[in-house]
Amino acid sequence: MMGLMASEDIRTLKPAAPPTRHEAGPGPGRTGTRAWTPWTTRLLVLGIVLTAVNLRPAITSLGALLEEVRDGLGMSGSVAGLLTSVPPLCFAVFGVTAPRLARRFGPGAVVCAGMAALTAGLLIRPYAGGTAGFLVATALALMGIAVSNVLMPVIVKRWFPDRVGSMTGLYSMALACGTSIAAAATVPVTDALGGDWQPGLAVWAALAAVAVLPWLPFVRDRGAAPTAAGATATAAAAAAAAAASSASAAASAEPAERPALRITRSRTAWALAAFFGLQATAAYITMGWMAQIFRDAGVSAGTAGVLLAVTMAMGIPLAFVIPRVATRLPHQGPMVLVLGVCGLAGYAGLYLAPAGGAWAWALLLGVSNCAFPLALTMVGMRAKTGPGVAQLSAFAQSTGYLISIPGPLLVGVLYQHSGGWGLPIALMSALMVPQMAAGVLAGRNRTVEEEAAR
Repeated sequence: MMGLMASEDIRTLKPAAPPTRHEAGPGPGRTGTRAWTPWTTRLLVLGIVLTAVNLRPAITSLGALLEEVRDGLGMSGSVAGLLTSVPPLCFAVFGVTAPRLARRFGPGAVVCAGMAALTAGLLIRPYAGGTAGFLVATALALMGIAVSNVLMPVIVKRWFPDRVGSMTGLYSMALACGTSIAAAATVPVTDALGGDWQPGLAVWAALAAVAVLPWLPFVRDRGAAPTAAGATATAAAAAAAAAASSASAAASAEPAERPALRITRSRTAWALAAFFGLQATAAYITMGWMAQIFRDAGVSAGTAGVLLAVTMAMGIPLAFVIPRVATRLPHQGPMVLVLGVCGLAGYAGLYLAPAGGAWAWALLLGVSNCAFPLALTMVGMRAKTGPGVAQLSAFAQSTGYLISIPGPLLVGVLYQHSGGWGLPIALMSALMVPQMAAGVLAGRNRTVEEEAAR
């Protein structure tokens, strides 16, 4: 599938917008635009896929072993809730820096550094010694995930402008695959390594190290999005004519330096940030606590990990289908409502019969968690230009992750003080209602540039 998609995308590998002075041309330390071969394009697709695979194992592997980590480090339920709130906090704090870093060093270099930071954090945190060291090393790993989270939609929009839906689907599918593999395999791998939770967590650093490699050739590539090599003379002439026409139109229609987009003036941007934040709240509560809910209901640790993996694995097929369907609809609100109803049904099942219908609830919550690829797709659809997508992605994700910080922490506090899962599940269900409302508003057919201009 990857090779086929890469070969198809070579024909459309072109800039989404005319390069700005920050992107174009050779300059000090810049490589400028270069011709790309089919193998270079495949390497970029491989880098996107491997990065996506590594964006969640740091979280779901911890969720599968949360009880063992709590016992090993002497954590209370409230501190464990704080631990499950660290991912959105890091995503909010570090994600906002991603566009600036990408302008300075290039998106390939930033993603490469992010995967290196993830590798170091995953390797260090099990052996950091104590809760504080564990948290700091986890923050280092999540910093690498944060910048990559923000830049993935930017990279897709920039290098695959005519394949936003399919590339976002591929990326989301790979993300779901990595998430589910980590959830299912962490407990068996830990048992195979002697039953100690420390090597069971550290082993995921190897997968992150592999993701560094495809980005190394792109570290110095700070120029504009490349053009495909090997075009015919006719195609080259047509491209040159189109470029000249576009440049002439741009020169007459707008100043050479496009003014900064005032993203906070857009209601759609705020709605998308709220939708992103609330779906992230549900996702991190699920990844951090769902295995523990099943274990407290009498399900074995291994089976609880597999149930969490089933929830995450639902995103593998759906994350590829949902973006493609969403890009064909003028309004994504109905899709938001369907996913929300599945979430409410799954929470009701967890409350009424957590062990008896465990597989059904895992499937329903897995469908509901596919609000994430839908949110990513809407980021690409709600902005007209590459810079607009970058700003909207940074704003929606950083603001959204700030919104999501209290959720996992509140679940831990409610769990510790109530002694059961009734109140935490009620909180999860209540948060699904504003998530659906914000998603309907964000799904309207309009762009942030239009709203900000008003």
